[in-house]
Amino acid sequence: MLSSALLVQDKELAGIVHEVDELLKTIKADTPETQAVSNTLQRAVLCAVKQSLLDRELQSLALTDDLTCLYNRRAFLALATQQVRLVRRKGEGLLLFFADMDGLKNINDSFGHREGDLALVRTAQALEQTFRDSDILARLGGDEFAVLAVEACCQNQEIMLRRLEESLRKSNADESRYHLSLSVGVARLDPKHFISVGELLEHADRAMYEEKRKKGHTRNSERSGLERSLEAIALLEKLEYS
Repeated sequence: MLSSALLVQDKELAGIVHEVDELLKTIKADTPETQAVSNTLQRAVLCAVKQSLLDRELQSLALTDDLTCLYNRRAFLALATQQVRLVRRKGEGLLLFFADMDGLKNINDSFGHREGDLALVRTAQALEQTFRDSDILARLGGDEFAVLAVEACCQNQEIMLRRLEESLRKSNADESRYHLSLSVGVARLDPKHFISVGELLEHADRAMYEEKRKKGHTRNSERSGLERSLEAIALLEKLEYS
């Protein structure tokens, strides 16, 4: 009964609801008292499940970008820092891709901010189609994206970039008014040399800026998501070692 009333996607919660359903079947509601107990139990479980789902949804919103549904800056910094420590202990490398969307301001000015938002969503989808589920994808803010490619090496860096170009090309096939493109910088983590997530982002940012300069694009003069990210990393490191 409760199982059919609630669209529970969480397996643990679904299991609990199923057990309550089975328990309710054993209660004989042949008296007003037992009927009242059954109704009270149903309402209590329903409220508890709804609250649990709400809590999990709020946690998800705190870690994801509400427009693209990628990780947000806060989640990326936490997950990337954890992953860097892990691969360093294992002696493995990884690649950090820092991407800046080309011409978002022109899209906003020409077609409106709603279309600009749709362009950001399509860009996020192209990134998701390019990278693996195990990689950490995030929108740092504005038109800036970051990807931490786990278990990656320089040999497949070019393969990933070509795959991203193909994903963008497919997305552009459905839009004739403007052309989606990204300027991408890449930084590699060498497990033999200590480097922080902030330093990785700085290296990737410089490479991205050089790529954008070659294309003839200028960077947005507004304070970038990367700058806010680097400030957040510095604060976290200060708190950690104080």
